[in-house]
Amino acid sequence: MEYLKLSVEDHVAFITIDHAPANALSSAIIGELSQAFDQIEKDEAVRVVLLHGEGRFFSAGADIKEFTEVENGKAFEKLTKNGQSVFEKIESFPKPVIAAIHGAALGGGLELAMACHIRLVTERAKLGLPELQLGLIPGFAGTQRLPRYVGMAKAAEMLFTSEPITGTQAVQCGLANHAFTDEELIPKAKELANKIAKKSPLALKSTIELLNYSKHDSYHKGVEREAALFGQAFDTADAQEGISAFIEKREAVFKGK
Repeated sequence: MEYLKLSVEDHVAFITIDHAPANALSSAIIGELSQAFDQIEKDEAVRVVLLHGEGRFFSAGADIKEFTEVENGKAFEKLTKNGQSVFEKIESFPKPVIAAIHGAALGGGLELAMACHIRLVTERAKLGLPELQLGLIPGFAGTQRLPRYVGMAKAAEMLFTSEPITGTQAVQCGLANHAFTDEELIPKAKELANKIAKKSPLALKSTIELLNYSKHDSYHKGVEREAALFGQAFDTADAQEGISAFIEKREAVFKGK
């Protein structure tokens, strides 16, 4: 794999996103994540998965430059459905998945983290869904997962303002499990992974299956609708302005068209 590192130690698989400078989630990385989880699922030596990012960030978002290569809204909808499918695979994965988040988990990066079963963060990490800043909406089930963790009002505030919250705040509102210093994050994540790895793999698999029953039919309908509206948003003049403004590092001027 070109953008991921995969290693196994003491029944824990370590998946590291390595795509400098921001670990942006391109289609290639999402494809490699799917491949890595398929590989891990068949490996009986693996009982827990620990996902983190190389360098300064967990993942600072989707690869926005890749958006400029998408032809139309239908192609954009197909792109988001692929990401949704991979992230659903992670959330329903039969082995516990822990995200260790430092630096930033923004946009698609936070959507990836929210698909993991447990999120550990650094106190100063930034977590948010800033897609509306680009004239777009989250596309990897972020609109459906975020309210499940933080509640409707907080999710609305985070989405409407595009403002991120800190790791400490993420723990306070239920988005993350624990916050640590930068130096503590990985050792504490390994400690938790090792503790979980001592449990029966069969019992863990059954527990994950049961936890996923908390996602009602309305959740899956919402994810499907998100993909459709994601594609529609791409075809608007506002979205093209937002993407251009991001690449040109200026403030977007939206006209509601």
